[in-house]
Amino acid sequence: MSLTATAAQLATLAAEGGEHGGGHTSLSPYITGGGALLALLLLLWITTRFNRDR
Repeated sequence: MSLTATAAQLATLAAEGGEHGGGHTSLSPYITGGGALLALLLLLWITTRFNRDR
């Protein structure tokens, strides 16, 4: 299999995969972002509780 044939097959596969949107339907970006923000704020709070010398 040559490099050009492989590149053509990959380009065809990528063009077909774009129809679905690429995201999972059960993952809401707002829930994911809110959860990440909450986790980071919790880590920030824990870090400031342990850093009492300032």
